Amino acid sequence: MGHLAAKDVYRDLGRAIDGLNTRAPWNEALRAILRELYSEEEADLVSRMPTGLATLHRVAEVTGIPEQRLAELLDGLAAKGLVMDFGTVDGFRYTISPFIVGVFEYTMMRTDGGVDFPRMARLFREYVAADGSFFEANAGSGERVSVMRTIPHVDAITEAPHVEVLDHEKAGELIERAGGAIVGICSCRHEKLHLGEKRCDVPLATCLSFGTEDSYMIRRGLGRPVGKEEARELLDMAKEKRLVLNADNVRRGVSFICMCCSCCCNVLGSIRRFGLPNVLVTSRFVAALDGPRCTGCGACARACPIEAIQMSDTPAGGSTRDRRPAVDTSFCLGCGVCALACESRAMRLVSRTQRVILPETTVERVILQSLERARCRTSSSTTPTSRVRGSCVRSSGRSSGSTR
Repeated sequence: MGHLAAKDVYRDLGRAIDGLNTRAPWNEALRAILRELYSEEEADLVSRMPTGLATLHRVAEVTGIPEQRLAELLDGLAAKGLVMDFGTVDGFRYTISPFIVGVFEYTMMRTDGGVDFPRMARLFREYVAADGSFFEANAGSGERVSVMRTIPHVDAITEAPHVEVLDHEKAGELIERAGGAIVGICSCRHEKLHLGEKRCDVPLATCLSFGTEDSYMIRRGLGRPVGKEEARELLDMAKEKRLVLNADNVRRGVSFICMCCSCCCNVLGSIRRFGLPNVLVTSRFVAALDGPRCTGCGACARACPIEAIQMSDTPAGGSTRDRRPAVDTSFCLGCGVCALACESRAMRLVSRTQRVILPETTVERVILQSLERARCRTSSSTTPTSRVRGSCVRSSGRSSGSTR
């Protein structure tokens, strides 16, 4: 280990993670996280691993570490969620876990008792949520290809003959198509629990992933397999508790659905606190008011998890029933939580006028993210555009993976 003393292995590791599909800007808070999770030997290995999936032999070739010792190191890293190992017909393939979705989630989802969760919760908050710099790096001004997209609550969509809801927009259909369902601990709620900031009564085990019993999530103890009936019950709970449904930003091969609340979700919090809606792709719908039905109760505004709805003042000589909600359509995610809260059915989801175009698969999304990063390196500004595949439009000053 003496050769490691001559170099800053954690700074090298930070560069490697920052080069993946989500940015991880360097600061001392990130160093503290990396030192807590990786030994120096592990940090040195991961910083030198090839990008993408690689066999044990290939990783040994690149790093110069003997295969027997390398296998031990990779197994330990995979057990901590810091490297992902995927089984194939001819052995495992290994890849570095990005910061999101990866290091943060898998650390806070672990059930093996090997994590000081209160300490990690404090470290993650200091890095991810303290000043917005992490989300600014991943969802600031300019085009962004997001990791996640919002799925509408189908019951919130207006009933009209010309409105069609596609299969990849229906959470229930995603469950039916999946090869298997896995439920794990929600990393954001677990973090907020240890920070004393969890105000909701939503259970911790609400992270829904898709995969078979030999998948990485189950093998590494990050979730338990469940039947489709239990998975559908989670969706019913999400509707009852008015949670936002967010999935990975692809049309085919969706691998997870998050059930997000306003008090715990770091993504929703970044939109609300820092004005960075690019972190999420909108659904193809937007909230709209049917004025004559509105009673002025304000339930929709109170329910909105990102404060995109504001109530008007009571008009002179009028009553509170004369107040009306105003939807900021440039911020609205199209989640439908406001419509679920509206007893008079005055607030509903309607089709957006702009198109929302998603990457077809994870491979396409990663390619788009790589191209975007290369473009950002060569240009500090982008021109306004009305449609970008799997990305945002600057003309609205916000969005990610969509057009707004």
